[in-house]
Amino acid sequence: MRAFRSGAATTAVPRPTPAIRLEFAQKAFILDDRRRLLLVRKSATDPHHPGRWEVPGGRLEVADDLDLDDHIRREVWEEVGLKIDPGPPFHLWQWFMTDGRPGAGGHPGQVRVVATARLCRPVTLEASVEHQTDDDHLEEPLWVPLTEIERHELIPSLRPVVRAFLRLYPEHL
Repeated sequence: MRAFRSGAATTAVPRPTPAIRLEFAQKAFILDDRRRLLLVRKSATDPHHPGRWEVPGGRLEVADDLDLDDHIRREVWEEVGLKIDPGPPFHLWQWFMTDGRPGAGGHPGQVRVVATARLCRPVTLEASVEHQTDDDHLEEPLWVPLTEIERHELIPSLRPVVRAFLRLYPEHL
C-alpha cells in the first residue's frame, strides 16, 4: 500500500492487484491389489504440461458435486473411467496458474488452487479416457508399480505429493 499525507493524518491507498480466484481440487492416488498406482499422461495438446504424467483428479464443481467423495468419484470416472472407493486424504498443497478470465483492468488474473491428495481403492480396473471432457487433455492411463513411479516425468507440482505417497509404502520401494 502507498501512503500519502492529507493534513496531519496519513492515509493508506490500496494499489490495484490482479484478481486471484480460489479453487479446490482433489487428486486420487489409486492403488490396486498388486501395489500399482494409476498414472495418466497429459496429451500433447495440454496447455500446461504436455506429455507429463499425473494422477486423476480435478477441481470441485461447487454447484454440482454433492460432497467431496462425490467430487473425487466424478473426476476419476470422467478422466479414467474407473469406479473408486475414496479413502482418506494424506497431503495438502497448492499451486498458482493464470486465469483464463480477464481480471482487474483487463489484465489476466490468477487462480490459486488448493488441493488434497486422497488414497483411493479401485472398484473397477479397466482404465480408459473415453469419458473425459474436452479440457482434460489426457491420453494414456497406466498402472505403474511403486518402484517405477519416479521414472515417469511427473508434473512438477505433483512430485512432492508422490514422494509423500511413497513414504506411506516404504516396504515396496
